[in-house]
Amino acid sequence: MIKNKYTKELVIPKTQKLNETTNSRKEVRKIQSWLCLQERIRPGIGTMTAIDGSFGPATKEAVKNFQKGVNSTQNGVVTPSLFEELSKPLRHAFEGVTKKDTIRSTIVAVAKRHLEQKPFELEIHNETNSGPWVRGYMDGHEGQQWFWCMGFVQTIIDQAFSLHNKNFKKMMPHTYSCDTVGNRGLEKKCLLRNNKVKKNPSLIKPGDILLVRKSNFDWTHTAIIVDVQQDTCTTIEGNTNSGGSRNGDGVYMRIRNFRQSILDVFSIEEWVS
Repeated sequence: MIKNKYTKELVIPKTQKLNETTNSRKEVRKIQSWLCLQERIRPGIGTMTAIDGSFGPATKEAVKNFQKGVNSTQNGVVTPSLFEELSKPLRHAFEGVTKKDTIRSTIVAVAKRHLEQKPFELEIHNETNSGPWVRGYMDGHEGQQWFWCMGFVQTIIDQAFSLHNKNFKKMMPHTYSCDTVGNRGLEKKCLLRNNKVKKNPSLIKPGDILLVRKSNFDWTHTAIIVDVQQDTCTTIEGNTNSGGSRNGDGVYMRIRNFRQSILDVFSIEEWVS
């Protein structure tokens, strides 16, 4: 994969524990981040804690609750192997899919695997769009200004293309910008405009990339299309929420109505046929 910075989110170099003088604030923040994310995955497990880089009594208790949840020794100590267990959802998402018969079916499988792992952003140092999932999708970047919907989409495309020994950068630039991908689609004549989609929904296929259009050359949000109906398409998208925001908090499956909203589609057919 080209987008391989996610591997840094899967490991810590050495054991971290209560008030240890050799603790790393950066590694402790990674631990605390995953403790908070585990609470989202396993509601009620009791692992939500501050993300401040300080391994104090609250972090120790949260670690013990996680250890109880995975039937491990409850000592509140995070070894590299325990951290691997903490961060396992991200590994499952990025490495848990095998190649399917077609690139399109692989894209859909990869998108669904990420969705199953409940990717979610965190607020760290008063900055949203942060945390291990965001850094994984955004090549290590995080923070208020790093809207990550395109980072998510290109991660899915990159992962699927790589399984088929293809380079997604032959299709589009490596970017975090919906506008860049939209304009690339116009340049390559593979962008299906909304009026064309309305007339012939059969042009859309699972694995294509949806772009929410604000004006002719301004796109504000993106998603992976996983199914197509007569008037709607089912998508998996990052950095959204229940209201369909372009700056939400996680990865969700949504139903998008291309007859009621201005939705363009970047067709990948030229690169997968």
